[in-house]
Amino acid sequence: MRIVRTVQELRREVSDWRSSGFSVGLVPTMGALHAGHFSLVERATTETDRTCVTLFVNPKQFGPNEDFAVYPRDEEADAEALRDRGANLLFAPGIDEMYPEGSATSVSVPGLGDVLEGEFRPGFFTGVATVVSKLLIQSMPHRAYFGEKDYQQLCVIRRMSADLDLPVDIVGCPIIREPDGLALSSRNAYLSEEERTVAPRLQAALKYVADVAGSTGDHMDAARGAAAELVEAGFTSVDYLTVRDASSLEQTSDPSANLRVLAAAWLGKTRLIDNVAVG
Repeated sequence: MRIVRTVQELRREVSDWRSSGFSVGLVPTMGALHAGHFSLVERATTETDRTCVTLFVNPKQFGPNEDFAVYPRDEEADAEALRDRGANLLFAPGIDEMYPEGSATSVSVPGLGDVLEGEFRPGFFTGVATVVSKLLIQSMPHRAYFGEKDYQQLCVIRRMSADLDLPVDIVGCPIIREPDGLALSSRNAYLSEEERTVAPRLQAALKYVADVAGSTGDHMDAARGAAAELVEAGFTSVDYLTVRDASSLEQTSDPSANLRVLAAAWLGKTRLIDNVAVG
């Protein structure tokens, strides 16, 4: 596996692959890799001839009071793990390479990017859409792989890619969980031992609301009750716990709609997000 740090080097490598007739898979990450990321890499290596992983902690998707400065970083360990899993290329640019001096363009996805996470983290999805659009244009893969754990992000990226006519297949991959149900996340490292024992209650709450939504369709009271129970169980607060249309993320009372239960909740100083499908 080669490590490159400039867009020019990245494009040269991918151009050589394409000219040789190889299909290219891209796995964008912010590092601090875990089994969830590795599942994306393993799928990419299975479905494409060459796999490129990107490692870039994107400052534009962190708010002023968020954890950019302390976000876990260990490029050496990440690179070693990627080599073991068959990745062919690691693109690990610096901030100046991704956002040169004078860079002014941003990409936003109104509607999908304004609800849920967009309400609680203003500007977050503009940062995500901007960096992902740049990575897709820089690398021009045939397929790009994203985890369903960040479900709203996946929806935003799909919409952005379609709207910009980017010739790439956006592939959503299942959430990878701990045996007790906690969705894998780099931020799980922030949890104390006591908080870690409480954290799986989030998925349990989502599954309960999904069961109600799938059987009776009367999910609003169930969602409110589940949020209250999370606080009673030890969660600090719940930003949202809601049932939405799985594509538009709009609220709906249509029992025949394809639905998703999504939540964001604070456990101490750690903000956890998770989601489950209805049915």
